[in-house]
Amino acid sequence: IWSSMAASRYYPLTLTNFWLQRHLWGLNTLPYHLVNIAFHAINGVLVFLVLRRLRLRAAWWAALLWAVHPVNVESAAWVTETKNTQSGLFFFLALLCFLQFESAESPRQHASWSWYVLSLLCGAAAMLSKPSTVVLPFVLLLCAWWERGRLRPKDIARVIPFFVMALAMSLWAISEQQHHVRATGPEEWSLGIAERLIVAGRAVWFYAAKVLWPANLIFVYPRWDLKASSIVDWLPLVGAVGVGTMLWRQRRQSWAKACLFGFGFFLIALLPVLGFFDIYYFRYSFVADHFQYLASLGLIALAASGIPWVLGRWRMSPERAGNAVGLGLALTLGVLTWRQARMYSDIETLFRRTIQQNPNCSMAHNNLGMILYRAGKMPEAISQFEQALRVGPGNFDAANNLGSILSDLGRSQEAMVCFEKALLINPHYAPAHSNLGKALSDAGKMTEAMEHLKQALWINPYDANAHNNMGNVLFAMGNIKEAIGHYQAALRIKPGYAEAHNNLGVALKQSGKPEEAIRQFEEALRIKPDSAEAQRNWGHALEQMGKVPEAIGHYRQTLRINPDYAAAHNDLGNALLHEGDVQGALEHYEQALRIKPDSVDVQNNLAWALATVPPPQGGDPGRAVRVAERVCTLTDNKVAPYLDTLATAYAATGRFNDATATAQKAVELARAAGQPQMASEIETHLQLYRSGRPYRQIIGVASPHDP
Repeated sequence: IWSSMAASRYYPLTLTNFWLQRHLWGLNTLPYHLVNIAFHAINGVLVFLVLRRLRLRAAWWAALLWAVHPVNVESAAWVTETKNTQSGLFFFLALLCFLQFESAESPRQHASWSWYVLSLLCGAAAMLSKPSTVVLPFVLLLCAWWERGRLRPKDIARVIPFFVMALAMSLWAISEQQHHVRATGPEEWSLGIAERLIVAGRAVWFYAAKVLWPANLIFVYPRWDLKASSIVDWLPLVGAVGVGTMLWRQRRQSWAKACLFGFGFFLIALLPVLGFFDIYYFRYSFVADHFQYLASLGLIALAASGIPWVLGRWRMSPERAGNAVGLGLALTLGVLTWRQARMYSDIETLFRRTIQQNPNCSMAHNNLGMILYRAGKMPEAISQFEQALRVGPGNFDAANNLGSILSDLGRSQEAMVCFEKALLINPHYAPAHSNLGKALSDAGKMTEAMEHLKQALWINPYDANAHNNMGNVLFAMGNIKEAIGHYQAALRIKPGYAEAHNNLGVALKQSGKPEEAIRQFEEALRIKPDSAEAQRNWGHALEQMGKVPEAIGHYRQTLRINPDYAAAHNDLGNALLHEGDVQGALEHYEQALRIKPDSVDVQNNLAWALATVPPPQGGDPGRAVRVAERVCTLTDNKVAPYLDTLATAYAATGRFNDATATAQKAVELARAAGQPQMASEIETHLQLYRSGRPYRQIIGVASPHDP
C-alpha cells in the first residue's frame, strides 16, 4: 500500500483505511457505508467551523446545504469514493488548524506553532488520501487574502512547505496517470492545448449549474465533442474569464470580494479536474459529480451567505426570512438527495439507470455486461459488451471482456479476435495481453503465448492473472521451477487467488512434493469450497503418496461438486480398480464415457480393466479388444500405451501372435518417444505373450497407465 503501485493508484492512507476495515468486518458492506457517511457528516461539521472562523454569514446553513446537496451523493454512497470523504476530512482539518494558528498571532497571545504543525500533518494526510487535495496551499492563500484583503510576504512564506508537499504529490500523480494508469498517448483522452481550455471553460459552468440546479444528475455524463474551430465552444471560457475580470475590478466592494472568495475556492478546488492534466476517466466523460465534492462548497457558501444580504436589501428580516429560506432549501435538497441515492441501491440498478440517462455510455454497457456475466446471464452479457463496442469503438475493456466470455464458452478463435482488437485499440492493455496469452497457450501456441504474457508483466508486474497464466505456460513447457515462481508471485499479489493455489499445488506435486501440494489444495478449497479441480488434484497427491483409499474420498467429493466431471469419474475408476472394486471401476468408466464419449483415455482404461480382470470378476476380453481397437484406430496406431492395451486384450482372448506383434510395435514406439520405463514395462508383458500367457491385473498394484 505504501511502498508500491500494486493498486495502480497511489492512495496509501485511503487504502490503509480499507485494509483496516477489511480486517475488522471483512466484506460486509454496511460498515464501509457507515464509515463513509460518518466521514461526510463530520466534514459537514468541519465546514461549519471553518466558515464560522472566516466570519461568513449563515455558516450553519452553508454547511447543512453542502452536507445534504445531491452532487455529494456519489461521494457518500459509492464506497470507492471514501477517498473523497476521507481526504475532505483532513483537508478541512488542515484549514481549521491553519486558521487557528493565525488567530494565535495577535500581540496578546503567544503564537502556537503546534497548530501550524498539525495543519501540515493534516495537509499531508489529505494528499495521501487523494492527490487532488494538492490545491490546499492555494486555498490557504485565498483565506489569508479574505481575512486581510491582501497577501503579506510571511503569508506566502508560511505556505511554502504546503506547496512543496503539493508539488511532490502532483508530480507523482501525473506520473501515475501516465505510466501506471496509462492516461497518455494517442487515445481519446489525450487533448491539445485548445481542447483543454475549452474543457475547462465548459466544466466550470457545468459544475456551477449542477450546484445551483441539481437536476438530471448522472453517474457518467456524456463525453463532449470538442471543436477548437468552433466559436461557440470557446464562449464558456470567455464568459468565465469575463466574470472573473469584472469581479476582480470590483474587489473593493464587499459583495464582489465575497463572490471572488466563493468563486475562487470553487475554481481552485476544480483545478486538478478541469482538463489541464490527463486523467484516465476522461476516456468516458470530462465531468463527474464526485470531482466537485470540495469545490461545490465555494458556491454553496456564497449562495447561503448571499441570501441574508438579498433579503436585507428587500427590507425583510434577514434572520427569520433567511432561516425560512434555508430550511426550505435544505428540505428540497434533502428530498433530491434521497431520490438520487436510490440509483445507488445496487450495482445493476446504477448502470441500468446510467444507460437509461446516457445510452451511449460504453463504460456502463461494459460494466453491466460484467455484472450479467457474473450472474451467469451469458447472452445478455454478450449483448451488453457488443453494445459497448458499438457506441464506443475504442472501449478495449469491452473487447477484452467479450473475449473472456467467448473463451469460457469454448469459442476460442472468436475470443482471440476480441483480445487482438483490444490490443489494437490499446497496445499497453495488460489484461488483454494476459488473456490472449492464455488463449494462445490453450491452442498450443506456447511461444506466442509467452511473448504476450511477458508483455503483460512488463506493463504491469503486479498482474496476478498474468503471473498465473505465465506459470501455466511454463508448466506446460516442462519448466516446473519457473512456473512455481510465477504462481508464488501471483499469490504474493493476490493471496486469496484460489486458482493460483491450485496450480501451485499441481506444480509441487509434479516436483515430487505431494505434502506441500496438499497444503495448497487445502488453501484453494478454503477460499473456494466448490472447486472440483482442487478436490481432484488433492486426490492425485494422495495417490502419489500411496494413500489410495483417502484419494477415493476426494474423488467422490469432486463428483458431489460436479457430477458431470468425466475426468474425475475416470480417476475414481482407476483408484477403485487399484483397490479391487472392479464393478465400481467399470461403472465410473462407463459414466465418464456417457459424459465424454470421445475420450480415448477413458476408453483405454475401460479396455485395460476388461482385458486384465478375469471374466468371473467382471472382465470381458472380447469387448476389451473392440474398445482397444477403436482407441488405436482413433490415434493412428501411434500411441504406445494404447497399443499395449490392445496387445493385452488380444492375449486375454488367446490371440497371442497378434498380441506379440502389437506389443513389439508398442515397444518400438515407446523407445522412439524417449520413454524407456514404459518400453521396459511393455517388454515384460511381451514375454508373457510369447510364452502363451495373458497379463492379469494384480489388485493393489497400479496400472502402468495410471496417471
